Amino acid sequence: MPLPFPALSPRRQDQLIALCGLLGGSVLIVFKVYDRADRVPLWAVVLPLVVLAGLELVRRTRPVLAVSLGGLAFAGSLFAGSLLATLIMYTDLLYAAVIYGTPRMSRVLHLSGGATVLALSTLAAIYGGTSGALLVVVVSSLVFLAPVWTGDVVRKHREEAEAERLRAEQTALLSEMDRREAIGAERARMARELHDVVANHLSAIAIHATGAQSVARRRSLPEDDPLVEVLAVIRENSVQGLAEMRRMIGLLRDSGGGEVDESYAAPDLAAVDALLAKARAAGQDVGLDFELSESGERGDLPVPVGLAAYRIVQESLTNALKHAGPGLVSLRLEFAPEELRIAVDSPYRGGPGRGLPGARAGLVGMAERAGLLGGSFEAGPRDGYWRVRAVLPRAQGNEGRA
Repeated sequence: MPLPFPALSPRRQDQLIALCGLLGGSVLIVFKVYDRADRVPLWAVVLPLVVLAGLELVRRTRPVLAVSLGGLAFAGSLFAGSLLATLIMYTDLLYAAVIYGTPRMSRVLHLSGGATVLALSTLAAIYGGTSGALLVVVVSSLVFLAPVWTGDVVRKHREEAEAERLRAEQTALLSEMDRREAIGAERARMARELHDVVANHLSAIAIHATGAQSVARRRSLPEDDPLVEVLAVIRENSVQGLAEMRRMIGLLRDSGGGEVDESYAAPDLAAVDALLAKARAAGQDVGLDFELSESGERGDLPVPVGLAAYRIVQESLTNALKHAGPGLVSLRLEFAPEELRIAVDSPYRGGPGRGLPGARAGLVGMAERAGLLGGSFEAGPRDGYWRVRAVLPRAQGNEGRA
């Protein structure tokens, strides 16, 4: 497959035009392809050629100067020895003056070009007859009017295209504003529904679970009683669910037009140290300690991957506090180029508490989070430890699946 040519800057384009005109004119001069080649001195032909080639360099930035001096150089070349390269460069200067000049410049060139054609055709009619006058009209129109008309048409098309582009941008902006307004309204409605329905139910569950715990304490039920443990699990999960629900409500109520409150930001592995600090504080009474080890470059994790990793670590530490025996809970994070590996090992303790209702809901949630990202998850007892293993792909392409 051939490689495309690199786009030239406007300055490079002008330099290329000047160089081509200069080289083309030089070839014509070498072979004496110009009028009165046997009588006109060489400098009289070369000088207009060099002047017009130099003016090509400022055809965009100084169109008035270019077309004015170019007209004088072209007139001199007509009297000395008409050269095709000089003629072509002068018509290009007329075209550029209309394209890059002011609208007033276009009107001036139309009037001056028409006046020049009229004057030349009149002189031709007086001294050469009707046939000569018609020939002069055609040739002079091609030289003085055709480039101006062409430039005027191209300029109008460019202005129309620019106006259409601006109109399209304005339409896209208005559409984006309408879309954001609709999204904001929908998010506000969802936030109201979550707050008025789900959050209130979670609050009621937490309140009733707390009341039930108070009744159990008044009846002097032991702490390891299955009913007491179930009530503790219900209350803890309802309180955590209520906190997460408030976080979601805060995210939904942010319309996207300003800075998001940091308290509503989705958690990621940057907060793993805070999780470990809380776990250490809670595990002191039951003889648990926690340690963290990392390997590899953490880098930037996609938001869904960071959130899933945080939740898996959070749930693993919570399960260790609930069910692990005394000892050391180790958390290992391995940041590979293509994936993130999470390993949690906690001392395994069997017992009736592991058969509590809902005890495996956290394991199911962790497996679902890993599966949605295209990763893997496994958990279970082995060699006296409860092992949790999760592998999450780091690829951005997996974000859409989350």
